[in-house]
Amino acid sequence: MSLRVALIGYGVIGHVHAPIIKEHATLCAVCDTDPDKASDFKDIPFYTDYKEMLLKEKPDIVHICTPHYLHTEMILTALSMDIHALCEKPMCINETDIGRILEAERNSKAMLGICQQNRYNPANLYLKAAADKAATKSATGQLCWHRGKDYYMSAAWRGKWNTEGGGCLINQALHTLDILQWLVGMPRALRATVSNMTLSDTTEVEDSAIVLGEGENPFVLSATVGFACDQAVSVSLMLGERKMTAEGNRVYEGDTVHVFDNARELGKACYGSSHETLISDFYDCVTTGRHFPIDGAEAAKVIRLILAAYKSEGKPVTI
Repeated sequence: MSLRVALIGYGVIGHVHAPIIKEHATLCAVCDTDPDKASDFKDIPFYTDYKEMLLKEKPDIVHICTPHYLHTEMILTALSMDIHALCEKPMCINETDIGRILEAERNSKAMLGICQQNRYNPANLYLKAAADKAATKSATGQLCWHRGKDYYMSAAWRGKWNTEGGGCLINQALHTLDILQWLVGMPRALRATVSNMTLSDTTEVEDSAIVLGEGENPFVLSATVGFACDQAVSVSLMLGERKMTAEGNRVYEGDTVHVFDNARELGKACYGSSHETLISDFYDCVTTGRHFPIDGAEAAKVIRLILAAYKSEGKPVTI
């Protein structure tokens, strides 16, 4: 029996989720506050109120593809109705909501999954397998992209603390920071600086960040969206003298280059190729009862790191 799946939010990332849903399940309903988008779903019920949709359609799963500040309430609503929820990152944008979501998850019969899909990239999985065998390790990550005024002016919620929750760190670099802590573990403490060097006349939030995770297995993240163009994200894992660097579908290890077959890319190239892999895995978990690996507790790790980074101002913050 095909899973009945609903979609909330048919914007940039919703356009990535919709075709995947159609290929792997039954898209039973769509919700967006813009009624004009109904024209893309002539044979599917379309709503402008997500609560009405969930009550009437009672889907098995709902995908949440809305602006950051809306994620928490939509997750809580779905879980309270025992509807499995797959939410785009970030899970939430403040500490209070972490607790609310984890409590709702404990009290629900439904699963929660968060789209931190870079964990499914084959190159990152190769690094993870090596990291899990090592007693001592460290890691570095670099994100160097461009996001200009047009990007932030494209939607009213972008570039504001109350609605986006931050800038490059919580939006673009979240995935890289998540991979770093996934490889070497959560740090004992964190130091960070954030700055807005190129977009201070456009946004409230940072365009650049440096994050240092301190402890037995340290990491460093450097991230900016103030560059002239998008460069490939780089993650390096150090195991003593041994260095492995993942970029896209390749891992560079000394003179050896490992090339992996990635899944198809959907949407922007910066999204990577693993949305479909993650979504398929979530559906399998719902069907079989297997635990989905990126649940609320797991997704909360990178949110706690980001919130600590925003507090740090160069001083250590205990995690």
